[in-house]
Amino acid sequence: MASGWHGNELVKLCDEHLLASAQKIATRWEHRQERMSALVDLLWETFSSDGLSWVGFYLDGGDTTSDSRLVLGPRRDTPACSPIGMHGACGRCFLSGHPLIVSDVRDLGDRYIACDPRDQSELVIPCFEPSGSVWGVLDLDSHRIGYFGERSAIDLERMVVLAGISRRE
Repeated sequence: MASGWHGNELVKLCDEHLLASAQKIATRWEHRQERMSALVDLLWETFSSDGLSWVGFYLDGGDTTSDSRLVLGPRRDTPACSPIGMHGACGRCFLSGHPLIVSDVRDLGDRYIACDPRDQSELVIPCFEPSGSVWGVLDLDSHRIGYFGERSAIDLERMVVLAGISRRE
């Protein structure tokens, strides 16, 4: 895995080994829950020593009448808030269907859901059913401001597809 500082953003370049590891998840595990757990483990083992403070999935709890609609799925390595409201970064990504990069969580003000007050930046990737509907999000946090950027979002979107977790036709 190649990485390096470029301005404030830590840029990660997904090498062939990491992408192959993500693709093996799709062939090794049959069920989505197993694939999510395996991807969370892969991301944690690859990036936790390099600034990643938390990684996990939030899933649609199905209660469209509640603001606290997203429930915690597979994650590493510390507990997290659950359920969470749709006003936060995960909810905004879920509703828009677009990745959300938060370079500095303080910029979100009261729209930030602070499960760990040490977190400084966040990246949220939507996960899709083949029909195009969003069923959940992959959430990553860091204690570093500006840890995630456009390249991180592109690489992670690619990884959830290769792992057979997110599909859109």
